[in-house]
Amino acid sequence: MIDESRQRGIGMTSQRTRERLVQRLREKGIRDERVLEIIRDLPRHLFVEEALASRAYDDTALPIGHGQTISQPWVVARMTEALLEDGIPERVLEIGTGSGYQAAVLARLVPEVYSVERIRPLATQARSRLRALGLHNARVRHGDGFDGWRAHGPFQGIVLTAAPGDVPEALLEQLDDGGRLVAPVGGRDAQELVRYRRQGDTLTREVLDFVVFVPMLGGVQ
Repeated sequence: MIDESRQRGIGMTSQRTRERLVQRLREKGIRDERVLEIIRDLPRHLFVEEALASRAYDDTALPIGHGQTISQPWVVARMTEALLEDGIPERVLEIGTGSGYQAAVLARLVPEVYSVERIRPLATQARSRLRALGLHNARVRHGDGFDGWRAHGPFQGIVLTAAPGDVPEALLEQLDDGGRLVAPVGGRDAQELVRYRRQGDTLTREVLDFVVFVPMLGGVQ
């Protein structure tokens, strides 16, 4: 459960602090007001350890344990914006739940969110956070992200929050006709943020930006 005093918010989660973050995102090119509003309102400090809460509204990635991070807010906003550009998808698959923050952002916008996390303690924590925030349209499963979540596919949107060398074929197969897949792709030190669009049997690929993510690993732990 989320501590009630943390959920109410304290000094470092003031409206002014959150407004500064949104202003930074605007300055970096984020234009979707729906995304900006959710990032302003969503309590990011609840997705990090209490010792790091004072940095929760900095535009930076933060460690969440198990060698993983909560993504930089700009990255979350950019990927979400790219996913929504052609309209709000009905059903989205996220690979790499982590803290649950990206899933929470999506759940404020999308009717159904399905998220897969390979590290069991992170999946358990993220599930609890999402429930505590009343985001019951987001479901979290402990599993191998390379397999996706076929039982609930096909998906109109897929987002990866860890970087594979190439997008796994199983995920492309679960992308619905007209759907978009947004992912960092590349080696450990730098990746391209790419968006795939499916039209029938045709996949188009475009590079949106350059990013650095943790590598996408197979298996579970």
